[in-house]
Amino acid sequence: MIGLDTSFLVGLAIGEHPSHARCLKIFQAQIQGGTATMALAPQVLAEFCHVVTDPRRFERPLEVTDALDLCEQWWNAQECRQVVIDAEVGALFLRWMLDFRLGRKRLLDTLLAATYHCGGVKRLAATDWRDFERYSVFEVIAV
Repeated sequence: MIGLDTSFLVGLAIGEHPSHARCLKIFQAQIQGGTATMALAPQVLAEFCHVVTDPRRFERPLEVTDALDLCEQWWNAQECRQVVIDAEVGALFLRWMLDFRLGRKRLLDTLLAATYHCGGVKRLAATDWRDFERYSVFEVIAV
């Protein structure tokens, strides 16, 4: 099972993204190829829609409805394991924020890391993989 970070999904969906080819190759080989399932948390889908519809980030951003359609396909795919926030995730998130002395720019990544860790995810695919190294609980597939 591979937890997908927002950065990975953005690279996968946006052809002009510098990591598009690498994200597509990993997705096709491991997820569509059947060697792994993808783990997704709802907050990844929300952040994905926010990023890919922003015309300041991309020359050809997605329309909101197209972004939501992609999210719905991934979330309901047979290859998807839905991972959600619960009380255990909340406690770990707070502990990691305090233990690692993280600031406001690490809130979302830390919440995602806690969500995936509590959900049993051991591998994570991300283009900004350094955000997840500090936790020392994931094998990060750096894209």
